[in-house]
This record gives sequence, C-alpha cells and structure tokens, in this order.
Amino acid sequence: MNKNILPGKTIDGLSLVRQGKVRDIYDCGDSLLIVTSDRISAFDVVMNNPIPDKGKVLNQISLFWFSMFKDIVENHVISAGPSDYPAECKAYADALRGRSMLVKKAKPLPVECIVRGYITGSGWAEYLKNGSVCGIRLPSGIRESEKLPEPLFTPSTKADEGHDENISFDAAAEILGKNVADEVKRLSIKLYSMGRDYAMERGIIVADTKFEFGIRNGKIILIDEVLTPDSSRFWPMDTYTPGTGQQSFDKQYLRDYLSGIGWSKTPPPPPLPEEVIARTREKYIEAHKRLTGKELIF
Repeated sequence: MNKNILPGKTIDGLSLVRQGKVRDIYDCGDSLLIVTSDRISAFDVVMNNPIPDKGKVLNQISLFWFSMFKDIVENHVISAGPSDYPAECKAYADALRGRSMLVKKAKPLPVECIVRGYITGSGWAEYLKNGSVCGIRLPSGIRESEKLPEPLFTPSTKADEGHDENISFDAAAEILGKNVADEVKRLSIKLYSMGRDYAMERGIIVADTKFEFGIRNGKIILIDEVLTPDSSRFWPMDTYTPGTGQQSFDKQYLRDYLSGIGWSKTPPPPPLPEEVIARTREKYIEAHKRLTGKELIF
C-alpha cells in the first residue's frame, strides 16, 4: 500500500522527516510542510482504504480555527497557499492545494492537552468504576454523554506507538514545568470553551478535544491540528440525548462498523465497503460545512 498522498512518490528535493497515521511532514529548512493525507486509522491501525477528501477537511478545519484563535495564542501557520511553498513543491501544487500548510518550526511539548466537556468514552467507563475522570472526582448521578459541570483538563503522554496514557496535572507539571503546565491548561480550556460555544451555534456539540502546543523562541504556540473530527468528538445537536452513547461526525461510524464485523483490532485491517467509505466521507464533509459555513476547497 502506498501511504503517501502524492501518487507513488514523496516530494523530490525535500526530506520526509515524519509520516504519522495521517500527516506527512517535510523539512523545508527554516519551516516544515505538513501534508494531510486521506488515510484513516481506527483502534491505532491505519486502514488500507483511504477516505477521499478527508485530509482536505482536516486541513481546512484546522486553518479555520487557527485563524479564529490567533488573537488568543500564536500558531505555527505561515501559509496554506502552494505558491508560497518552496520551489520543490511547484510540480505538486495541485496535489497539495487544500490539504497542506507551511508552518514554523517549534519544539513540540511532550504532553497532549486534552479537554473534556462531556462525559463519554474512557472517561465514562472510569466514572462508572471510580466516580472520577482521569483521577478528578465528580459529583454522583452524572449520566453518560452529559455535559460536565465545567471542562476538565486531562493531559496525557504521547506514545509513538500504541496508546497514550492519561496522567495527572501534577505529573504534567513535572514534565513541562509548573509555569508551562499552568499556561497550556489555561489556553486549552479557553480555546475549547470558545470552540464549543461557536460549534454549538452551528448544531455541533464538541464533547472533547486534544490540543498540541510547541515552544518557539521561548513562547508557547499552538501547533498540529485544531478541533477537527479526528482530534475531537463531534456530536449532532439535533440527535443529542444524554443517558446513552451519541451519533458522531467523526470516525466513530467507522469504529462501530469494524466492531460490528468482529475484527480483532489488530493488523491487517479489513477492506472497507464502498458504502462505509462514502458514509464516512459524508460525515467529515458535513462537519466542515457546518463549522466553517464554506464549501471545501477541492
């Protein structure tokens, strides 16, 4: 399987420094080029079937939020226009358009900044068992998918392979230093709260999300992706019913399909039916349209 977004090759003349589950990152000297592919993963396994235009959705939603939040915190975006990219990218302009951005280099913080506004997933499982989420005690009587009294900052480690591990705020402070930990907690909750309120006006509940920050010239900046269907749980407001699991704009639809066919959740992944690919694509594109109010740049 060719996992590169560019047909059969990488960008000649640029070094591919990292290939994640979804993003390819190229070194451009003083900057990086991030290319968001159509790859999709579930249960930490990359599927063999891409979801057409998914990378464009993720890239363009992130750019939307980076612009909205720029007065709150600096971000790493230099340009999303291929004409501004290094000369080596010229031959790939059509492939890069809409799914890439040139960004400032920063040193990523070794902690993921997760904010939970609603109780679901692993947080719900822990609450049922211990009455807490990531060690934070909560009032009794909260229902599945219910809005929490206030957003919770629940950091985690970053794992190159396998699953990230939830850690306490004190543990994050030991890793980052107290001042940096305090600031990324403040920023994470502020950005989540702004994004949650904005999305709610457009019929989307942001149940939880993950932010990533880096250090550049001694300052904390926002990096990676922001409030996308991959880094967040998006629920449609018109079907939201506390007390049960929720429908989703993200890849939960794919996870549900894979669980339903009894896949072992280990490689190799099963082939995805055309209907599942098409429905997943629709969910991503609908999330983009609702949030940005714009058509996707194809």
